[in-house]
Amino acid sequence: MAGPRPDRDMPKAKISRESIKESLILFRYLKPYRGYFIGGLVFIALSAVSTMLFPFLVGQMVNAATGTTQGSQMTGSLSKAFNGINFKPSTWSLNTILLLVFIQLGFQFLFSYMRLYMLSQSGTKATADLRKDLFSKLLNLPLSFFSSQKVGELNSRIAADTGQIQDTISFVLAEFLRGIMTLIIGIFLIFYISQKLAFIMLAIVPLLAILAVAFGRQIRGLSRKETDMLAESGNVVNEALHGITVVKAFTSEKLETKRYQSSISELVNFAIKNATYRGLFVSSMIFTVFGAIAFVIWEGANMIHAGTLENGDLVAFVVYSAFVGGTFAGFADMFSQVQKTIGATQRVREILRESNESELWSTLASTNSENIHLKGNIEVKDVHFSYPSRQDVEVLKGISFEVKAGQQIALVGSSGSGKSTIAQLLLAFYKPGKGSISFDGMPAENFTLEQLRQNLALVPQDILLFGGTVYENILYGNSAATLNQVEEAAKRANAHNFITGFPEGYQTMVGERGIQLSGGQRQRIAIARAILKDPAILILDEATSSLDSESEKLVQDALDELMKGRTSIVIAHRLSTIRNADKILVLDKGTIIEQGTHEALTAIEHGMYRHLSSLQFDFPEKTSFSSLSK
Repeated sequence: MAGPRPDRDMPKAKISRESIKESLILFRYLKPYRGYFIGGLVFIALSAVSTMLFPFLVGQMVNAATGTTQGSQMTGSLSKAFNGINFKPSTWSLNTILLLVFIQLGFQFLFSYMRLYMLSQSGTKATADLRKDLFSKLLNLPLSFFSSQKVGELNSRIAADTGQIQDTISFVLAEFLRGIMTLIIGIFLIFYISQKLAFIMLAIVPLLAILAVAFGRQIRGLSRKETDMLAESGNVVNEALHGITVVKAFTSEKLETKRYQSSISELVNFAIKNATYRGLFVSSMIFTVFGAIAFVIWEGANMIHAGTLENGDLVAFVVYSAFVGGTFAGFADMFSQVQKTIGATQRVREILRESNESELWSTLASTNSENIHLKGNIEVKDVHFSYPSRQDVEVLKGISFEVKAGQQIALVGSSGSGKSTIAQLLLAFYKPGKGSISFDGMPAENFTLEQLRQNLALVPQDILLFGGTVYENILYGNSAATLNQVEEAAKRANAHNFITGFPEGYQTMVGERGIQLSGGQRQRIAIARAILKDPAILILDEATSSLDSESEKLVQDALDELMKGRTSIVIAHRLSTIRNADKILVLDKGTIIEQGTHEALTAIEHGMYRHLSSLQFDFPEKTSFSSLSK
């Protein structure tokens, strides 16, 4: 059963003047390596010329073997072109021609190696530069871009799309140019040897084109459907294995097996149908091509008997015809590769054309890139906000609050009330739709994104550690820190003891996304990272909500150490962690409905905070929360 090829899934683009022009823009990445690229083009030409000498030498070998003494059209013309060199076969022995063949093959080896080496050099290095620019571009795009994109697709653009471009520069382009030269030289030579035989051979081209069009469209449609059917059968496997506990709990092994067998049976029947069409196509092509060759040889043999063609010229003609036919056949695949490359280029260019986050941020930001140390004062004034992907839904509705340097402010409310959105606005991941945010009395737009974010640190609920060592993950907070500073940050985060308990200490690999560590350990490493950064403003997004009691105590102690002397914005579901906050903001549906200290808010009889407290503490509530909405 024929399976789908990966290249079928690579989208193709229509070839047009605009798409070609857009693709050529990426060739600017070849500019630093143009020496290699131009050298590769030169060796392509030399390789094509060298290749076309082979049929001529084979023909002369046949003439020498058959004892031909009369020069052919080709040898006669070559003798006139190169005065002093006798190209007549009567002067060449079999040994001489064999030696010339191996000399030609030696040059062919050198030219082919050099063209591939030089084009690979230019293509690989140019693509590496493109990948670096593409990755850098992705890192500098606004968060709104990623909300509408899948990470797998973006990774595919860096890997698969740029790989397609690299293959085209390094190999497809070389083969295409070499094919063009081979085609031109080959057609010229077969007409030079015998116009009659050339017209006979080329007469099959329209027939081949008709066969290719007739079968090609049908085969492509069947192949796409076969790919979809295989994906569907894969979904059955994926669902069954991911839900293996449910399958076993309901003793549905036979049911799932039957589902898969049904899917595979349909796929088998369809694959056989697809293979039938492919077999008819290939068989028709073979019959047509070899029938034409047989007819050419038959006609050539008659011409030899008539004395109008030499034995060697007929052999040369057949070999040249094979070269021309093979080149024609190769163009179909090359054309498909070019379509894929244009499609890949368009997708890459879409990313490169996106505006950087800094370009969308503000024109008021200082061009001075020096670090600015904020005191930690924050003022949020009448902020309204809707996410770019949901412009019709207003997440924040006139939010206003003020934070003095060193204060701890807590944000409380149900899911979707806008707590995390406020944190994202403070980090300048998005800009308010209306209203303003100021730091130390200056609008946020007066700072560059780098200056602003250097003064903020985020400790989220779901900690992401990078797949390196513990030391490298803590150092992420300040790449210029020393080992002693890293260890001191780990001690303050209650992480030093468990880190030194590992056999490899700070050089312990944390695994992909920190999978080798427990939740509490990951949290403390993230806190150590934030301590090392030493920010003026700290944002804690439910940093202890998913931990057990013992881990929460260790992490909370580390957070208390982290919050000393700096402005802290704490998003919390566990109200026990924010009892000592200087101010608590209670949000509901994008607005602040209550604010004050823990004691002041719990004194409000019908307040939301009082209700939330009653759910978590042994705090008597006189009124049910359901009555608040009445």
